[in-house]
Amino acid sequence: MIPVSLVTGFLGSGKTSFIRRVLTQPGFGRTAVIVNEFGEISLDHDLIASSDDKVLTLTTGCLCCAVQTDLARTLLDLADRRQDGASYDRVLIETSGLGNPGPMIQAMLTDGQVTATHRVDRIVTLVDAVFGETTLADHAEAREQVALADLVLVSKEDLKPLSARLHGAIRGLNPTARLRSAVDVTADTLFGSAPVERLDRLTQPAVGGHRAIETFTLVRDQPLPALALTLLLQAIAEHCGSRLLRLKGMVALEEMPGRPAVIHGVRHVFSAPEFLDRWPSADQTTRIVFIGQGIPRYFVHRLLSAIEDEVRDAAAAS
Repeated sequence: MIPVSLVTGFLGSGKTSFIRRVLTQPGFGRTAVIVNEFGEISLDHDLIASSDDKVLTLTTGCLCCAVQTDLARTLLDLADRRQDGASYDRVLIETSGLGNPGPMIQAMLTDGQVTATHRVDRIVTLVDAVFGETTLADHAEAREQVALADLVLVSKEDLKPLSARLHGAIRGLNPTARLRSAVDVTADTLFGSAPVERLDRLTQPAVGGHRAIETFTLVRDQPLPALALTLLLQAIAEHCGSRLLRLKGMVALEEMPGRPAVIHGVRHVFSAPEFLDRWPSADQTTRIVFIGQGIPRYFVHRLLSAIEDEVRDAAAAS
């Protein structure tokens, strides 16, 4: 599977400078970079070795291309090039400054050809230390970018240190994401064992209700029947739909002891579970994080309890 990470951030957050800088690092060789609009990346001329109408080959070994029609088609076109000898092992997508990464993830999860060859690794959001607090207060797009992130990178700290107020605003929107400086980022920061790493760090989040985006974690100490998980995701898709910005979790199933299922969802779309070979830590509890708007946490907890009871009663009666 080809890992795919998204880099997002509001206008002026420094995505272009960040992308240009990381592409010069040796560790980012063999990376394909997709941008929404090619003109948004001012690649230095000395980075470019050769190009055609769609793809630039960089001296670092990276490929860079623009979205030609839609994201799924672009990913598959790049994968075809990989089969023909194009040298890359992972994909980094830069979204536009006003873009919500949710639809991009949804597009990747709904195309069978894409899901057969690619997996979402990390969602990375840049926040400007200088104007980030105002941006988050004024723009819903910026708040959703932070809320959906697995990793929040603070840029422009050379101009202004991360303030306590900006730190609080970020944590109010997304208590579970890793938060660090955008300086000295390595390939391992943006890629690599993301489901294990991010879910192993989950804690019970606070509520960012003042931003109209809430996040909470459903926790279960005992393994669930696989059917209960299937029915739960179906019910969430039906009843929560557009209010569910993102779902991610690690689930213990009775039928797969010792092999947790990693699940992802955006809106009403869920990817097929990915089963890990083992738990990443001694904590083997089920943890499912919900990021959404207007989804009562009691509804999800009661829904799972009702589904679990029904599945167990049906199994006992059969």
